Amino acid sequence: MKEEKILYTPLDTNIDYENDLGYPGQYPFTRGVQPTMYRGRLWTMRMYAGFATAEESNQRYKYLIEQGSMGLSVAFDLPTQMGYDSSDEIAQGEVGKVGVAIDSLADMEILFDGIELDKVSTSMTINAPAAVLLAMYIAVAKKQGVSADKLRGTIQNDILKEYVARGTYIFPVKPSMRLITDTFDYCSKEVPKWNTISISGYHIREAGANAVQEVAFTLADGIAYVNAAIEAGLNVDDFAPRLSFFFNAHNDLLEEVAKFRAARRMWARIMKDNFKATNPKSMALKFHTQTAGCTLTAQQPENNIVRVAIQTLAAVLGGTQSLHTNSKDEALALPTEDSVMVALRTQQIVAHESGVADIVDPLAGSYYIESLTNKIEEEAMAIINKIEALGGAPAAIEKGYIQQEIMDSAYSYQKEIENGERIIVGMNKFQIEEEDPKGLLKVDPQVGERQIEKINKLKENRDNEKVKETLSSLRKACSEDENVMPYILDAVECYATLGEICGVMREVFGEYKQAVMI
Repeated sequence: MKEEKILYTPLDTNIDYENDLGYPGQYPFTRGVQPTMYRGRLWTMRMYAGFATAEESNQRYKYLIEQGSMGLSVAFDLPTQMGYDSSDEIAQGEVGKVGVAIDSLADMEILFDGIELDKVSTSMTINAPAAVLLAMYIAVAKKQGVSADKLRGTIQNDILKEYVARGTYIFPVKPSMRLITDTFDYCSKEVPKWNTISISGYHIREAGANAVQEVAFTLADGIAYVNAAIEAGLNVDDFAPRLSFFFNAHNDLLEEVAKFRAARRMWARIMKDNFKATNPKSMALKFHTQTAGCTLTAQQPENNIVRVAIQTLAAVLGGTQSLHTNSKDEALALPTEDSVMVALRTQQIVAHESGVADIVDPLAGSYYIESLTNKIEEEAMAIINKIEALGGAPAAIEKGYIQQEIMDSAYSYQKEIENGERIIVGMNKFQIEEEDPKGLLKVDPQVGERQIEKINKLKENRDNEKVKETLSSLRKACSEDENVMPYILDAVECYATLGEICGVMREVFGEYKQAVMI
């Protein structure tokens, strides 16, 4: 969203303070969801990590905790994200590459060995099989003697953005939405401190959407999830307080700050006016932020430290509740321990040395910020209204509208880079001769074989009759109208594998086939 004006005055801000801004911690939450924001507690510094086996990732988590990380964020490998065991033929060559391989409760036990789950907050970037990985986490906690009502964290569980921006879907839209609302219902009773979904604009932005589209498509997905939960018989104020969002922090610092403020105000109004929520917590948009992976360059990777610092400032000035900072080498490989430490230190320097955490919403009242916040809200609401006219986000996805808009935006952005209208330092301007990068993290190619050995040993030692019984019960629950979460938990606890559990659901629900975009 390129600004034509170069100077802003009071004439550019038409603000009704009580209705448009208000006080932090109060409707419409434009200025933040907590009255004192970071003066009361800093945002959660949540570093995203996971690679190879559960053993190796466990060591990385312990390292991050030692370095001051406040929360864990689990990256799963592609087979896990797609609901396949490491032993499946389709998983060959992908095991442990972009995240950790989790095939069963046994792997999850290793992943969190020595980490007290009542003392940490854990986020899991998992979508189609989110209910299964959450069940594994609950089961690990139970073995540690930690009850489910003490667990804090988030599962991404946002399938709609997978259909338009990321691609790790398994089931068709209707059963996928059912799995999500079953999770809402189960956690509202059994895991009340858990955020049951992280409605994600991050991947929408990474796929090429601009700031306005990121807000619009994300909140449109949020509306669809709330509608689905209400249609499933849930009361809005029973589940809405545990909804959370996940946004991208891109390079345009002031636009990003305005984007976050606009999103909060829009969601508060949507929940109050459209869904008649009465609990203020149902209206307060809580969000995690990750710095923009798509802005990192393989050329002059040290420059990425500066980009991440700017994006960190944008997230903090915009009022994020938790933050992951990318590492300088992520355009080349999974990050090394050293580069992860620099990324974490970036957050800590902003928190403790920059002064920006000392004031709530410090840019409020800026002619430009308030004008841009209004503009983003107006343009994003126009897109949401168009999506609703198409029948809502699921219908707009089926018709290819959202996918096409993201594709067009990505094309325009790339064209600006190629013709030099948009400068990317070190890539299309200010280039230098560089040596090949050294010291990158390499995942052991034998990871897949080790995981297969673990699965074979697991199946030899578990109670296979009990596994058959629990999978049969799960199949029946999927075929009927019961909440599937208790049945998934039963299967997980007797060491049914992820692939076996998702295989049962594939049999009953079928698989989603992406429409061909022409």
